[in-house]
Amino acid sequence: MKRILVLLTFLLAFTNANAQLFTKEKVANNIDNLDQKFLSWGYFLGFNQYDFKFEYEENLDDILVDKTFGFHLGLIGDMRINDYMNLRLEPGVFFTTRNLMYNESYFAGTDFNDSDLMREVKSTYIHVPLLLKISTKRINNFKPFIVGGFSTALNLSSNQDNPDDNSAGEFRMKKSMYFYEIGFGIDLYLLYFKFTPSIRGVFAINDEIVRDADPNSPWTGNVAKMQTRGIFINFTFQ
Repeated sequence: MKRILVLLTFLLAFTNANAQLFTKEKVANNIDNLDQKFLSWGYFLGFNQYDFKFEYEENLDDILVDKTFGFHLGLIGDMRINDYMNLRLEPGVFFTTRNLMYNESYFAGTDFNDSDLMREVKSTYIHVPLLLKISTKRINNFKPFIVGGFSTALNLSSNQDNPDDNSAGEFRMKKSMYFYEIGFGIDLYLLYFKFTPSIRGVFAINDEIVRDADPNSPWTGNVAKMQTRGIFINFTFQ
């Protein structure tokens, strides 16, 4: 249902933009002065899907990631640089869940239960990106753009300081994360506000896993690096 809603939203945005681009009829500009403000504010909400990228010490079967859609919301602070560039701060709260599925080969020679083959990873991130938005010239009531930058995040569900590890059923990750981000979207100028659907990819720079006390742990012993990556679908209101 969420995928259908997202698809319909972007289809509507594309249809509206396409009509305004190729129509010969003059369209009245809505909220003409909004982009001329040095500082402007807004909020966003949307869906996310987080994944993990693994690098391994040995060539064993991959750890599979069962991904789900999460939810996020936050605020926007926008600083105008010129007609085509804006600097944006977008602090938000992101909720997501990933399930790690381990192959039985990781437990060769040891006793294990079926529950040992899966680890549920729930994460709540306080995510703060600093982004540069580069837009085209406004055409009637829409304006495409690309956006990119760097971000930091605090994982409130990391378990980093938990003395228990996977041997006690606790999968641990680092609290502090750093990312780079890149995406695109379309500003749609409605009668009273600006609505912006956008898609953004996020990619972790640092390793996120906290390793178990046992260097040969079946859950972390073969992991050379684990990095978060994800897709954000944002709906912005300004």
